[in-house]
Amino acid sequence: MQATTASSTTPIPGKYWQWRGHNVYYVRAGEKQGQRPPLLLVHGFGASTDHWRKNITGLCQDFEVFAIDLLGFGRSAKPKLQYSGDLWRDQLHDFISEAIGQKAVLAGNSLGGYASLCVAAQRPESAAGLVLLNSAGPFSESQPTPEPEALQSQIQPPKQPSSLQNLLGDSVKWMFQQPLAQFLLFQYVRQRWVIRQTLEKVYLDKSAITDQLVEEIYRPAYDPGALDVFVSVFSTPQGEKVDTLLKELTCPLLMLWGEADPWINARERSRKFRQYYPQLTEHFLAAGHCPHDEVPDKVNQLLRDWVFSLS
Repeated sequence: MQATTASSTTPIPGKYWQWRGHNVYYVRAGEKQGQRPPLLLVHGFGASTDHWRKNITGLCQDFEVFAIDLLGFGRSAKPKLQYSGDLWRDQLHDFISEAIGQKAVLAGNSLGGYASLCVAAQRPESAAGLVLLNSAGPFSESQPTPEPEALQSQIQPPKQPSSLQNLLGDSVKWMFQQPLAQFLLFQYVRQRWVIRQTLEKVYLDKSAITDQLVEEIYRPAYDPGALDVFVSVFSTPQGEKVDTLLKELTCPLLMLWGEADPWINARERSRKFRQYYPQLTEHFLAAGHCPHDEVPDKVNQLLRDWVFSLS
């Protein structure tokens, strides 16, 4: 595939890879390390390769490191498609096959964690290992979808009685189907002050919330097609359940939990992962929903040591 250098506001230069006729942005740093697998870092909802800058620079001395913007996010194209775990699974699988050229350790945060799990479980020829950081995705017995819940929490109060929750949930679902409501909600959530307010809810260390971080989330939300992506993500039917994927998983799994994440109960979710994949390795960190950005040195060291242990 042809790759052309792209301009970037971050210190790490990126390139574009063509996938199904669309530009997909990615960053590469470091050199191949013999038998040591490369790393592929996958961001969460609304984020991009920029969110991994502290990890790329911290890990590229020991690994060949790639980070990618999922289609619909960051500097990647935002065509009008049905966005789903299956789409991003295929994107990541093809990127590993065509651009990386060997099995990689996938590390994903939140929505990117779910997409990475889909790859590792359903395209095992692409995954040398899997690292999940506060990963999203529903289990069969419940429907936890952390990031949609976070957006809903901006328009409805949390912790209401269950009957009211159900009513509000139906109302929100109906609202997402109305074009005007979708447009107005998107106009609201992509404002800088709302982005900052949301980050303040989910970051334990508020000093990590910089103007640069806010701008990195704000900028792609104003790209052509961003509204269509937003609507599709929250209207597409849920993908394969996490427990089903874990039953198919065969590669090593490392879980890194930001324990102060208000969107998920890390300890409770950990128990569910262990129920279906007891051989996993996990660590709990003093951080929120994005531990790789809040405590990058700790995450980098834990990830580095774990990958070293695989070989």
